[in-house]
Amino acid sequence: MKPQRLESLDVLRGFDLFFLGFFQPLLGALTRASANPALETLYRSQFSHVEWHGFAFWDIIMPLFMFMAGVSMPFAFSSYFKGETSSGKMYRRIAKRVVLLFIFGAMVQGNLLALDIYQLRLYSNTLQAIGVGYLFTALIVMNVRSVKIQIGITAGLLVLFWGLYTWWGDYTPEENIAEIIDRTVLGRFRDGVKWDETHTKWSFSNNYHYTWILSSLNFTVTVMTGYFAGVILKSNRTWKQKIGWLIGVGVAMCVVAIVWDIQHPIVKKVWSSSMTLLSSGYCFLLMALFYYLVDVRGFRKQLAWLKPYGMNSILAYMMFNLLRIKQPLNDLLVGTAQFLGPYQNVLITFVQGAIIYAILWHLYKLNRFFKV
Repeated sequence: MKPQRLESLDVLRGFDLFFLGFFQPLLGALTRASANPALETLYRSQFSHVEWHGFAFWDIIMPLFMFMAGVSMPFAFSSYFKGETSSGKMYRRIAKRVVLLFIFGAMVQGNLLALDIYQLRLYSNTLQAIGVGYLFTALIVMNVRSVKIQIGITAGLLVLFWGLYTWWGDYTPEENIAEIIDRTVLGRFRDGVKWDETHTKWSFSNNYHYTWILSSLNFTVTVMTGYFAGVILKSNRTWKQKIGWLIGVGVAMCVVAIVWDIQHPIVKKVWSSSMTLLSSGYCFLLMALFYYLVDVRGFRKQLAWLKPYGMNSILAYMMFNLLRIKQPLNDLLVGTAQFLGPYQNVLITFVQGAIIYAILWHLYKLNRFFKV
């Protein structure tokens, strides 16, 4: 039996990808062209990642992507929970998805397609983070059926990260324990590594402080919180009860995170436990909003334009990163420079986004979706 589809999840995923691949690049181009102080303030404060401590709107994009991978799991795993699909088949499906996400992540990061061992980075991309979070979440929910114990394991992962981070006692970008572990384990295969011209010496970049290995504890937590939201939405509760639970849990997470920030800083680059709770809280609230708008109020037609992004999210993400058509567009639209001046890049950015959306829309109308 085919599992029911949560339409609000497709729309919310589309919302996330729209900001990632269309709105933010266009806003950046417009900001650079206009030199408008108000626009500059908006872009720098909300549409750029916080340098270290704190949280901006742009910092929700990656956690939301991961959270939604978890929301879909109670629906995608329903045949297994009902005994209609064997555990062997599920494990093969999970392994295939994780391997593909790692391969696609390496492609998007530009490290695999370069065919250069000196550019190879083993763990450095959002898709790979989703793969790790998805893997451990799948193992937890397949082998632990009690929701209370699942919550306990999730809380334990948060506490474990916090304990190790606090025990180490260094909260700086250069010397925190997550940074040290990545440098020690990944070495020359860590993102941000720079080689000299002879490829005999390498060094770590002073400007790269995203971490991945220890952060995987909380990548799993992010996907698990999405799974819990999916459990709520798949339950037999009334829509009011579902929204009440989503809002209640979301607000509680945000409050705990803000209080926790006093001792355990909200830092997205290391995926700290307080940041994980804060971002998951925001994700719960966004899920409640979109569930209400789409599945309760029925604003499907009004928000249908987001579904081509949401229902082909992996393909959209890869196209945003791999489809380099700005130079051909620049050659094609070279004559507009005399009329548009610095705004020519705004036009080129818009056209590039429109072309990608047109491809996604065409695939959506043909009912063709890129599955992982």
